[in-house]
Amino acid sequence: MRLLLLACLLFINNFFNTAMATEEPEFKLISEEGEFQIREYDPKIIAQVEVEGDFDEASSRGFKLLADYIFGNNLLDGGSKKISMTTPVEMSPMAENLLMTSSILDDQVNNKWLINFVMPQEFSLDTLPKPNNFQVNIIEVPKEKYAVIVFSGLVRESSYAEKAELLFNYLVENGLKQQGAIKIARYNPPWTLPFFRRNELMVRID
Repeated sequence: MRLLLLACLLFINNFFNTAMATEEPEFKLISEEGEFQIREYDPKIIAQVEVEGDFDEASSRGFKLLADYIFGNNLLDGGSKKISMTTPVEMSPMAENLLMTSSILDDQVNNKWLINFVMPQEFSLDTLPKPNNFQVNIIEVPKEKYAVIVFSGLVRESSYAEKAELLFNYLVENGLKQQGAIKIARYNPPWTLPFFRRNELMVRID
């Protein structure tokens, strides 16, 4: 019975993941060691908002603002245009001088966030619809290199702290220097079962 239930869950999850397949930003995989990766991302365009609140509040508010933009609250050639959803949804703290191992999910430490969607590759700055909402910023991002740790489950205080410490130790052991704030990247829709979820902590490096 347990095997049958697991098989059903796997089928449902795979069905939705296939049905909801979305574009991801392209990168070159430089190295991989267990759950750690070094990636070099191609230049890309992002839609970004600044929001305040604890992790869950900010995540929800930022997602709604960005979803509103890609679902048609924009301007292109006198009309509007829907933009395909991409993954992941990225969040990074705005707190200054925040250490990588700081408890950024604690709203006493950090309550200001940058949240962004990567725009589909079919668009350039000239062809991308302009946001009607002034809170949505369109930014061109150059080629970047990241150290990444991949994990499943829900992004909560305990899982974040554990993975952030592992990623920090990986940087130290490999002589890699952190550039900028840590990012939380989430790839799955909210109905995805926790053990099927794909999450990443990402740190830009030299």
